[in-house]
Amino acid sequence: MCQSFLIESTGRIELSTRDSLNASIDKAVKHYSSLFGLPSFKKALLFLALLCVTGGFFSTVTLFPPFEGVINGLALGFSIFLVDLFADYVTSRLILKRDPVYDLRRTIGLSLFSWLFWFLFVFIGVALALAFGDLRLWAKLWLLGFSAILILRLIVFNSTTFASNKKILVSSLLQPFLCLTPFLFLWSVEHNLTIGLWLFLAYSPIISLISSFLFTYALNSVGEKSLGVPSLSLFKAFLLNWIAGLTAPFESFLEKLGREQDVEISILKFAASKPEAIIVVPSVHPGPFKNVGSSLLSSMLKEALEKEFDCIACVPHGLLGHEVDLTSQQQNQKVIKEVVAAANFSASETKASPIVKVSNGTATAYCQIFGKSAFLSFTLAPKTTEDLPQELGLFAYKEAKKLGLEHCTVINAHNSTDGAMNLRMVLEKLKAVGAKSLTEAFSSRRLPFKIGAAAVMPEEFSLEDGMGPGGITVFVVEVGEQKASYVVIDGNNMVSGLREKIISAVQTLGIDECEVFTTDTHAVNAIVRNRRGYHPVGEVMDHEKLIEYIKKTTLSALSKLTRVKVSCRSITVPKVKVIGAKRLETLCLLTDKVLQKAKKLIIPIFGTAGFLLILYLMFI
Repeated sequence: MCQSFLIESTGRIELSTRDSLNASIDKAVKHYSSLFGLPSFKKALLFLALLCVTGGFFSTVTLFPPFEGVINGLALGFSIFLVDLFADYVTSRLILKRDPVYDLRRTIGLSLFSWLFWFLFVFIGVALALAFGDLRLWAKLWLLGFSAILILRLIVFNSTTFASNKKILVSSLLQPFLCLTPFLFLWSVEHNLTIGLWLFLAYSPIISLISSFLFTYALNSVGEKSLGVPSLSLFKAFLLNWIAGLTAPFESFLEKLGREQDVEISILKFAASKPEAIIVVPSVHPGPFKNVGSSLLSSMLKEALEKEFDCIACVPHGLLGHEVDLTSQQQNQKVIKEVVAAANFSASETKASPIVKVSNGTATAYCQIFGKSAFLSFTLAPKTTEDLPQELGLFAYKEAKKLGLEHCTVINAHNSTDGAMNLRMVLEKLKAVGAKSLTEAFSSRRLPFKIGAAAVMPEEFSLEDGMGPGGITVFVVEVGEQKASYVVIDGNNMVSGLREKIISAVQTLGIDECEVFTTDTHAVNAIVRNRRGYHPVGEVMDHEKLIEYIKKTTLSALSKLTRVKVSCRSITVPKVKVIGAKRLETLCLLTDKVLQKAKKLIIPIFGTAGFLLILYLMFI
């Protein structure tokens, strides 16, 4: 990335906030990885049937004479299952038919969870009825469980759907009321349905509505105070993306929260009679996750440039972090439009230096001079190489200017993950190898050069495996007797040791020097539920298959070696909305704050609601 736009304080500010920002992101990732998935529709339906039938049967057979208990138990179990299924169908297909979250499978999933909770109360009632010989205790616990489910469903629907309040209310009440009818019918066979019981069916929803409202209002206030938006609205927007892949709801919040910033972009163009290859390094981080914000920007830029110029393009990772995630697809298109327009320039420089590698045992830098521009990359591999600070890029730019170079495009190879990275411990070592590689490359003899480029999208590897839609791109640069290759994989980092395997394999093809980059695309994030929330390249991929693809693509690039000219251009896209470090940190910490608030409120709010409900049940 060309660093001319940076002010000297940028790096210092970033270093002072990076640790806390990374810690906040780690907390958010842990919460994401704890999300659960629902079983398939058939399994959910089977589990619901088993739970309703066995729960209804065993809650009854122990309290009634043997024959009567079996008949009543089976009748109760099957009837509540059928009634529940009807309620779920009406909720999903009629009341919430336009809601992308509540299809029939998820509606049944909510009912399945509801029944687990409800039967907990029912079996407590069974135990009390057997202990005290009073069947009314069983009935009262049925009603108390009914109230608990009302509260549960009101909170869940309020937290997960953007449907109207009327639809949320009907969806919350329908299943509990309908599923209570088989029990009331069974109870009415030998007992009167008193006026007190009917009044409870009005009293319980009122208590449930008040308690659930107080709870959700308090949780929403956490987000209102810290970000100016309700906490649960943010959660709903996240769910719509996680479940249905919709970007607009969540991005609308990011647009409100974001701030405008000028974005600088480096464009390195290689051309003969026509463009052969383009390397673009934007000062934009490809995040925050999945298809939100700029997560797909690297592959989108690649696709747009290749379509416009009929060449091979790649978008490796610059020196920046999540603080410069774009807020929406609108911002992506703004950047892409500007880059494609700006890339329509002529290449004029005819010479390049051989690639120079400098390593000090901790940090490694590769540098190559193209005309009046330096192309410089950093890695800490095989140790973890995560986001690197803009301070390092500013340092490299100043060193390049001292040598008389006009541009310095700086790449974070982002090619090894093996635990935490202590940036403060390695920053000076990174600067040292960067300065030395720049000096050595600048001192090298520059010669006319050739470039060959090829790309492939492996069919075997998906987003879930850690492979972004940009696939694998290989550039081979021949300067004099030296052949060097740059392998760019559209992924979010790679497992430690894989880079070295790839380099060794590529060198068997007659390549003298090789470096491997990942784009840091976050299109692969929030796709799988594991510790990281994604798979780095090579964690679940077959290494041999991946390396075979890289070798074939390298051979293809070698076969296309063409004498070219090169030029570098730096452009600034003004007023692009990014999330910003402070807002991002607050956003990541919001889940923790909401959970802490919820823990404090559960006992006072629902304890009071439970007390009022039990107090009423004592007198009917």
